[in-house]
Amino acid sequence: MLASIGAALLALSAADDSLRLGSLDFHRCELSQPRSAVTTAAWCAEFRQPENRQQPQGRQIGFRLALIKSEAAHVQADPLVLLAGGPGQAATESWSQVAGALGPARRNRHVILLDQRGTGGSNALRCDADKGVVEAAQAQALDNAAARTAAQDCLKALQAKADPALYTTTEAVADLEALRQALGGVKFNLVGISYGTRVAQQYAQRHADGVRSLVLDGVAPNELVLGSEFARVLDDSLRARFAACSQEEACKARFGDVYKELYEFREQLQKQPLPVSLRDPLTFAPLSHALDADTFSGLVRLYAYAPETAALLPLAIHEAAAGNAAPLMGQASLITDDLGASLTSGMGLSVICAEDADLLAARPEDAGLILGGDFVASMQAQCAVWPRGTRPADFHQPFRSDLPTLLLSGEFDPVTPPRYGEQVAKNLSRARHLVAPGQGHNVMGRGCLPRLLGKFVDSLQTTELDAGCIASLGATPFFLDYNGASP
Repeated sequence: MLASIGAALLALSAADDSLRLGSLDFHRCELSQPRSAVTTAAWCAEFRQPENRQQPQGRQIGFRLALIKSEAAHVQADPLVLLAGGPGQAATESWSQVAGALGPARRNRHVILLDQRGTGGSNALRCDADKGVVEAAQAQALDNAAARTAAQDCLKALQAKADPALYTTTEAVADLEALRQALGGVKFNLVGISYGTRVAQQYAQRHADGVRSLVLDGVAPNELVLGSEFARVLDDSLRARFAACSQEEACKARFGDVYKELYEFREQLQKQPLPVSLRDPLTFAPLSHALDADTFSGLVRLYAYAPETAALLPLAIHEAAAGNAAPLMGQASLITDDLGASLTSGMGLSVICAEDADLLAARPEDAGLILGGDFVASMQAQCAVWPRGTRPADFHQPFRSDLPTLLLSGEFDPVTPPRYGEQVAKNLSRARHLVAPGQGHNVMGRGCLPRLLGKFVDSLQTTELDAGCIASLGATPFFLDYNGASP
């Protein structure tokens, strides 16, 4: 059966519009993406699983399942499987962002995209409160009472179609194994991004016989309690990035001590929010906001994710401190709108409330950091009213394996720093951890990494993989003004 996927698709002609893989019938389809008219040609199949496996005759989840076909003459039987981030992102909606990064790896392999239960086209736990809950988690812009109310409103909107307690990582792992069996028992090459690295480790921990290789990009160790170190990791990232500015003569002359100005401006906003007038970057409609300390901290965090936006931070902070916060707010509105469209906050709550919330504890040392300690209180307020699923006793045990594994980290990642990758790698006998210089969160599409990823999946080599090319990567030069990056 392992060769049947390749054989079945090789037999297709341009006129064919269906194929059967294992017990699944695939038909040509188009994948859409949020906030875009662009679609991607794919093959889709019906795949259903009980919402509650203890009640197999009860409510069923209809999953969005798609296959991106390799055009190779001889296709390998073991497909790539994309595990999206978040928690709350959907694989089919994330595909367009990672297609280029997986180009070399998928030349001889097909890609399986299964929207995790509660996301995308798999009974998404999305409601009108989504944007508010995302803000509560990402920017601490809501107080705890408002966050709790947003969670209650979201729950009321979802109760008719879902039991949120059944939308955890553990349930998603069971769905993935059911899919593998439906495909005929193939082996998966798992590609996990951010939260998807948790899914990948949990799956491989329980179904090692179903895995050929692992790629973990933006690694979240099993031991990690999601949210417990957000403030510390962000501060470490910002301190390191701004130290790089201080080491560049032009950047230092233009902005001085950016890290110091960051905290001084936040202190000003704590005393007096700054009125901001700007034009909506999409509609050009006039907007008025009050930039307060919590919103500012959240915006800084969002900017820190990618090297291109991180390169704007010294300028954006400096301009805002001088009274011109419109550029900061304008760019940030694009980022937060995209987050609201891609993240399914109800599913995110189902994951965190079951797997992490009871282990979160206030860290007094975080109170003085740019992000502060409000995330813990906010999540606990929401989880107090959210249905809580079951967490296996060994869920937070270190992942130990002899499976070939490639781990990828960005030097300045503000949420999953390189030390997380090192933490996971030390328990893996066939692992290689690559740190991309100057980069942020999720790096597999950067520089030569797509080629290295492809070589790894083809050969399963780790120590023999020649990764010297990543040394040419580096941070985007800092913007000295809004005309572009410095030379």
